[in-house]
Amino acid sequence: MSTSSGSDPVRTSLLKLVSRGNAIIAELLRLSEHIPSPFLQQDKDDIKKYGEVIFDFRYLSTAEACDHRVQSRQDLVEAEEELRLNHLERLERFYLAFESIWKYVTDLKTFIENLSNGIYISHTFETVLGDTDGKQLFSEAIYLYGVMLLVLDARIEGVVRERMVIAYYRGKGGVHDLSNVEDVCRLCRNTNFLAGPVPRRPPNYPEEYFARFPLPREVIQMVVGRLRSDDIYNQLKAYPSPEHRSTALATQAAMLYIMLFFVPETLKAEAATMREICDKYFADNWVLSFYMGFTVDL
Repeated sequence: MSTSSGSDPVRTSLLKLVSRGNAIIAELLRLSEHIPSPFLQQDKDDIKKYGEVIFDFRYLSTAEACDHRVQSRQDLVEAEEELRLNHLERLERFYLAFESIWKYVTDLKTFIENLSNGIYISHTFETVLGDTDGKQLFSEAIYLYGVMLLVLDARIEGVVRERMVIAYYRGKGGVHDLSNVEDVCRLCRNTNFLAGPVPRRPPNYPEEYFARFPLPREVIQMVVGRLRSDDIYNQLKAYPSPEHRSTALATQAAMLYIMLFFVPETLKAEAATMREICDKYFADNWVLSFYMGFTVDL
């Protein structure tokens, strides 16, 4: 994999994926500060006015009954029209952000399949992970997908996502105008995770959440193996003291934290591997920043 030429197709594909990934996360963070208040259902006036025209994913199995109830009352028709006029444009931006996550993981899986099938001549997983740029970019592409999922769930609560997706779905006239709505619904379905000073984590979270659109296990294992064995950013040269190892490897530690959720069998059952990771990356540091502004106390 050429590190000096921008014409290398693998390098170009990975650069595009990583840049898209960072842009998607930035958009999620921006949008999370501007969630329309009716969909938060925190204000009594909003609940009274819009509560009967805002639905979660249960709407999909009772659509006819819900639509009939709304159409049979003039006050609900007016409330829904007001909701559409005031918020449909912003809801479209939220929907496109959710859809962009699905498109990202679809394109990432396509890249992995192409690399596996020999579409990129002279490139294999081994050559990509053996190259300085390749192992950095490939690891980051997978890591950023995991970060997207965690940021989405931490900053936009699951039930709020469902309400906004259904409101946009109804505002656009149904599935005929939204070709990827089923995949977006699967991605945005409520995980029952609640962020806060003391987060409420449901059982097997976020492993089951990450498994909604899984990546090939053997590929994740290869990347995890590379992160375990290599200093992929060559930071140890700048931090020669053993006391500073956790600082030197902090970026890789964050990437490992995310990637292990894609291979929960390693996380839960492979004690020797986890012992090695903990001794190398977390021997003296159990508070981890896995993305800008997001920390976790292990």
